[in-house]
Amino acid sequence: MANTTLEPPGAAPKNTAPPASKPSLIQAIKSIFSKQEDPDQERTIARRRRFVMAAVLGTLGVNLLMFLRFFFPRVLYEPKTKFTIGYPTDFGFGVDTKFQKDHRIWVVRNTEGIFVIIAICTHLGCTPDWKPAENKFKCPCHGSGYDSEGINFEGPAPRPMDRAHVELNAQGQIVVDTSHAYSWPKGERSQFGDDGAILRNV
Repeated sequence: MANTTLEPPGAAPKNTAPPASKPSLIQAIKSIFSKQEDPDQERTIARRRRFVMAAVLGTLGVNLLMFLRFFFPRVLYEPKTKFTIGYPTDFGFGVDTKFQKDHRIWVVRNTEGIFVIIAICTHLGCTPDWKPAENKFKCPCHGSGYDSEGINFEGPAPRPMDRAHVELNAQGQIVVDTSHAYSWPKGERSQFGDDGAILRNV
């Protein structure tokens, strides 16, 4: 027969479960100082550090470039005023505009010879356009008109366009010098017939 122990009436039942183990003091301290950081927070901090480093390096780079810029001053390279344009046989009768963009000149051959017109309107310095259908130069700025020899006949231009100095070099090519110009001032003698203003018998 099993041995049973009778509890007196009204007595509280005994707790037979083992008592819960309490954390030691060392474990509590470790839990306080061993808190792990949030991974999202770590990524945010890393991004901020990269941003700050990029800003600092960018600022230093810009300052370095500005410092080096002083050693390379701005220089405007003007086109050459003296150059060759080919042989006389390269030009037929009429106006040749192929040098207008690079040298701002027109090469003209007529019954007198070959001469070079400087493509600058004598009104306010614009570049006229050659109009083959109308056989004239027309300034797009204020409407000045010039005939095929650069002589003004309409609009506000006060005088004909200037001509550049031309000569033949040892190889027989035409050399143009736009720094030496021939003009026809209003009411004065024309320089277009001077030596160097036109190449005759070519």
